[in-house]
Amino acid sequence: MKSATKKLSTEIAETLTGKIESVSAGSKKIKRSIEKAAAKLAKKVAKFEKETLKKKAKDAKNAEKKVKDKKDGKKSKAQKAEKVAALVAAASSKAPVAAPAKPTVGKEASAPKAPAKPAAPKAAPARPAAKPAAAPAAEAPAPENA
Repeated sequence: MKSATKKLSTEIAETLTGKIESVSAGSKKIKRSIEKAAAKLAKKVAKFEKETLKKKAKDAKNAEKKVKDKKDGKKSKAQKAEKVAALVAAASSKAPVAAPAKPTVGKEASAPKAPAKPAAPKAAPARPAAKPAAAPAAEAPAPENA
């Protein structure tokens, strides 16, 4: 009996150790996958924190710009008003010569076209002579098709 119990106890011990090893191997795999997932998550969190910091810095810069623009806006409005007044004064003191210059340029461009027209009628009589020669050729295939 003692030897039978020894055999049973050794078998039980061996199966238990095998099962414990397989469970520990499985838990190691699980542990590795958890570590990988944690590393990925840590990277994503770090990236998110960087983006958040960049966004906050950008927002701060934009806020500073707006404050500066508001301060400069008051000065620039006065400067713009002065510039506009100067431009209006300069424009009113000058005679409006530039406006008629543009239409006369267009008339000059159309003037060279007028002398070119007399040259076109000379070439025109040659063209009608070519058309009647082409017309009989066009008429001849028509009766063949009929």
